[in-house]
Amino acid sequence: MNFDDLLWRYFGTSDLSEVSHAVLEAGTDRLQVDMGLERDRQRRFALWSVLYLLGHAPDLDVAFKDEDDRDAARNLMDLLAAAPEE
Repeated sequence: MNFDDLLWRYFGTSDLSEVSHAVLEAGTDRLQVDMGLERDRQRRFALWSVLYLLGHAPDLDVAFKDEDDRDAARNLMDLLAAAPEE
C-alpha cells in the first residue's frame, strides 16, 4: 500500500492540509472500519500506521494479535518520535 494512495482513498487528496474537519473525521472513521475488517497483516499494519500518524490508532494489544506486529508498530513509533521536526 502506498501512503499517497491511502490518503487519496480515504481523504480525496494527498495533502491533508486541504481537507475540512468533516472530511478528516469521515476518512478516519472509514480507516478505522477498514482496519477492523482487514485480515491481511501487511495491509492492516499500513492502515494502523496512517491512523497512528493521525493520532487515532487503536492500542497495540487491540490492533495486533501477533507480537511481531506489535514490535514492528513500536519500532515505527520510536522512529517517528526520533525524527527531527520540521
